[in-house]
Amino acid sequence: MKTKVTHIALLFAIMLTTAFGVRAQQAPMFTNYSNSYAYANAGFAGMSEGINLLGLYRMQWAGFVDNDGNDIAPKTFLLSGDMPFRALHGGLGFSIMQDKLGFENNVNVGLGYSFHLDLGGSTLGIGVAGTLLNRSVNFSQLNPNQPTDPLLQGLGEESAMLFDFNLGLFWQVPESFYVGFSVINVLESMSQALNDNSESSASFTTDRTFYAVAGYPFQFEDMPYFTFIPSVSVMSDIASTQFNASARVVYNNLFSLGVNYRFQESVGILAGITIKDLTIAYSYDINTLGLGVPGSHEIGLSYCFKLDLDRTPRDYRSVRYL
Repeated sequence: MKTKVTHIALLFAIMLTTAFGVRAQQAPMFTNYSNSYAYANAGFAGMSEGINLLGLYRMQWAGFVDNDGNDIAPKTFLLSGDMPFRALHGGLGFSIMQDKLGFENNVNVGLGYSFHLDLGGSTLGIGVAGTLLNRSVNFSQLNPNQPTDPLLQGLGEESAMLFDFNLGLFWQVPESFYVGFSVINVLESMSQALNDNSESSASFTTDRTFYAVAGYPFQFEDMPYFTFIPSVSVMSDIASTQFNASARVVYNNLFSLGVNYRFQESVGILAGITIKDLTIAYSYDINTLGLGVPGSHEIGLSYCFKLDLDRTPRDYRSVRYL
């Protein structure tokens, strides 16, 4: 087990350092991905009739350590919110995310606007969000096979602030289906060289990532208290792609149970409960990698502040917050 973990840790270190840039691990993918649209798709902001707040914490590969006993398991915390803003014919959204992997720490803050285009029986959200990313890596904690590796010479705890922006389209047919496509870190911004005294030209960059999502809630005619919600999500930075397929059953807008399959990586169990406007969600991923990697935990809290807006017949409460 420790040998496998050591090999994986070394692989992470290799991925962190390249001749021209230092990227983070691939952008986080949550098992409860349908709760993170306010972060991943700027077009989603304000698509439901209320102020929605979400706190989501993911502990991936819980207990994962390197050969020196350091906890290097990825940990991600996301706080996001969105609300309709009729004066601007759309909605506003924000997100704050901290993503840690080993000796790397990323803090991302985003603020966005979505213009809502009324298509009659549906709405298209066209969104843009500006982001600030503070990226830091403590290179002195790395234990490379070659201590004289020129890529690491002169590097200690390095950090940089990067600006980028996200784009998103989110098409929603109330009480029917939704489809979204988005791009985060469009510019792939690059910082200055990490250390002028270093023999390498390593620098931090953002990682352009594409998202595609879709879902379709089914209401059972003979079982009106049950809603079946299948959904899919694809995330890709071109170099690698993650595919998720989920299915949940919601009872009376109170309880939900479901499963998620992440292609060639894990099978997740999902559960949730709603108490008035507060929803608690939990998931556990069972890894199918075959590398002795521990499972992953994820817990989320969301709250919807209902707004007294001029409602139309097609307004509804989004099942994505259940």
